[in-house]
Amino acid sequence: MVCSKCEKKLGKVITPDNWKSGSRNTIESGGRRIGENKALTASKARFNPYTQKFESCKICRQKVHQVGSHYCQACAYKKGICAMCGKKLLDVKNYKQSAA
Repeated sequence: MVCSKCEKKLGKVITPDNWKSGSRNTIESGGRRIGENKALTASKARFNPYTQKFESCKICRQKVHQVGSHYCQACAYKKGICAMCGKKLLDVKNYKQSAA
């Protein structure tokens, strides 16, 4: 789980969006040209394993699955924090948080 500020930093998928309303790849929204090959034009948003570095989680020290994140999803869920910046999103004082 990430905060609204960090949502902009998330990677984008090349595959088309399912729903037309609010999608980024329709002609009406200006996000796509006719006859465009998304695999060739979206190279900056595409994942490249050789240039990206996966950090280790600051809590449990395992490798995170997302570039730019400092906490793994399990630790972020248990603590109620953003996985990228560590901002408190949810008060988990009265919750029984478990990853299993």
